[in-house]
Amino acid sequence: MAWQGSETLRHDEGADRREVVGRVRRSKNSPEPSARGNFTPPPRTAAPAPVPGPEPTAAPAPSGGRLSPRNWRVATRLNAILLIPVLVGLVMGGFQVKSSIDTWQEAEDAENTARLVRASLTYADALYNERDVSAAPLLQGKGQDDPTVSQARAATDKAADAFDEAARSMPDKPGLERRLKLFREAEPQLTGLRAAAFTSKLKGVQTEEGYVAVAHPLMEFANELGLGTGNITSYGRTVYAISLTKAALSLERAIGMHMLVKPGPTDSQLASQRVALSSYAYLEGIAVEEYLGGGTEADAAKLERAKEEIQAEGAAMAKEAKQKDPDYVPPPAKPETMISELGRLPSTDPAARAELAGQGITPANWWAVNTLKFDGYREIESDLADTAVNEAAQIADDAQRDALITGAVVVIALLAAFILAGMVARQMSRSMRQLRNAAFGIAEQRLPMLVDQLSRTDPGRVDTKVAPIPIASTDEIGEVARAFDQVHREAVRLAAEQALLRGNINAIFTNLSRRNQSLIEGQLTLITDLENNEADPDQLENLFRLDHLATRMRRNGENLLVLAGEEPGRRWDQPVPLVDVLRAASSEVEQYERIELSGVPEAEIHGRAVTDLVHLLAELLENA
Repeated sequence: MAWQGSETLRHDEGADRREVVGRVRRSKNSPEPSARGNFTPPPRTAAPAPVPGPEPTAAPAPSGGRLSPRNWRVATRLNAILLIPVLVGLVMGGFQVKSSIDTWQEAEDAENTARLVRASLTYADALYNERDVSAAPLLQGKGQDDPTVSQARAATDKAADAFDEAARSMPDKPGLERRLKLFREAEPQLTGLRAAAFTSKLKGVQTEEGYVAVAHPLMEFANELGLGTGNITSYGRTVYAISLTKAALSLERAIGMHMLVKPGPTDSQLASQRVALSSYAYLEGIAVEEYLGGGTEADAAKLERAKEEIQAEGAAMAKEAKQKDPDYVPPPAKPETMISELGRLPSTDPAARAELAGQGITPANWWAVNTLKFDGYREIESDLADTAVNEAAQIADDAQRDALITGAVVVIALLAAFILAGMVARQMSRSMRQLRNAAFGIAEQRLPMLVDQLSRTDPGRVDTKVAPIPIASTDEIGEVARAFDQVHREAVRLAAEQALLRGNINAIFTNLSRRNQSLIEGQLTLITDLENNEADPDQLENLFRLDHLATRMRRNGENLLVLAGEEPGRRWDQPVPLVDVLRAASSEVEQYERIELSGVPEAEIHGRAVTDLVHLLAELLENA
């Protein structure tokens, strides 16, 4: 029997062959099948022995909670690592900024203190000048309305306003507050002094010492002066010493003017004036020694230059006066001589003062000489106060700049740390996301698609080049990317080799099957010719069996073609009746006699599907 071209299945009408559709039965006296079809599953017996080696497992379950450090993101880990040094830097930077701000505040306090000291010394100088300038007019009975007195008191009031302005910016320090309190308690005395100065209510020495009681608390502010550090230093003592020198000289000038203009009027009062003059002269010398001892070489040089300038100006003034008045008698060369001679004034008799005038000790000369000294001391005092203010202001500016720079550096450092950490974390996160996405893309898309393409196409025609993961860094992430590229290339290479191997095996199967098919077709043709020429029933039966075996061999060959992915060689262009398809399928089964065909509808199968359907039905019937 054979299926050829568009012919129907040839079957032995006289043999025990039956036509069946959909029903398979076993004959009671038929032998057991010797073998199953090609796709018959193995018998169900005991479970197979386990294959040695580790079995594939799923990904391990995540360990730890959401707050566990091992589950943190890279950015979170970097920020956590950076948190402690940033906090330490923030604390240390805060301390540094606070220290700079404290230094700035101390420098500002020192500057305000220096300005207050300068204002207090100016105020004290104005008080002394008011007292000394007012002495002659008041002693001469010109009264408080004298222009000289009014101008002096107006200058004092102006200095008082400047002092009050500086006191409003005074730092909150116990020493300054105590001294300001003492001065505020003594300041109201000035009104009474002005009303009774150099009158019977306040004798000369009382007036002079009354002004000292008001001015001396102002001088004591110099003891709080710190040269740029905010602490009391010898610089303040130096300023106080020169102020004390100037105050003592001012008293000498006032008492001397009183003695030369209107001494006494009693002998006891004259004696008091002589004692006071000598005492304040001695105090001046002590104050000068204190100034030289507490000051620097530069301070001593200032005093020496002041003395030289005083002598030069005094000589120039005497020369000018001599030129104007030939009878003019210059004062003694040394101021100490004037003090000693005036201190020996025997009486209030004008003749005694006339004798002093013959030595050049007159009210005009006395005022001129002591005013030169007073102005020299005042210049030194003012220069020291201005130096303290300027240096304190410079230190305050430097401290302010340092505080701003320190604060800016700390803020910039912290911002730079956070920005750098953010950039690094962002770069690492971006690289790791690229690596993760590329890995998933390779595992889920690129590699499966390539394998599928290799299985459907000739491997030689498939582009197996591996595009590297777009991570160009040389760090660990870049190394992982290169390692994954290597794994990808190796997987593609193995897939290509496997596809090539499968193609070679399929080609072998196809060649063998094609050759077998050709031989079987020739064998079937020969058997058909023998059947047509044979008349012996027994011999014809054997030929039919041989025909059936050859048909089964052809089906096995088609199985090889299917395994190799090739199409069977037989094709029909015209539709084939369903009954012929069923007969052809049953004819390819070993125990075809057990198959019965009945109730087959008059349907036709498309020619292109006939071969596949015959092959499928034959396998199903064989396995059944």
